[in-house]
Amino acid sequence: MEWNAVINAIFSFIIPGLGQAINGDKKKGLIMFIISLALGVIVMFYLKGIVGHGIRIIYSLYAAYDAYKTY
Repeated sequence: MEWNAVINAIFSFIIPGLGQAINGDKKKGLIMFIISLALGVIVMFYLKGIVGHGIRIIYSLYAAYDAYKTY
């Protein structure tokens, strides 16, 4: 059972929201995925460089932690 939580966290790190959707919380997963897409657009056009990518990595880490915690 612990490995499933780790796998969901990895999925959610790669695609934020996927781990939450697999856990059964599809609404939260969709919201996290949309936020991830919005962050991607903001980083692509406005926050180029290490700051923007740092924000995306922090968000992906949060999504992974949330997927692990809510398993």
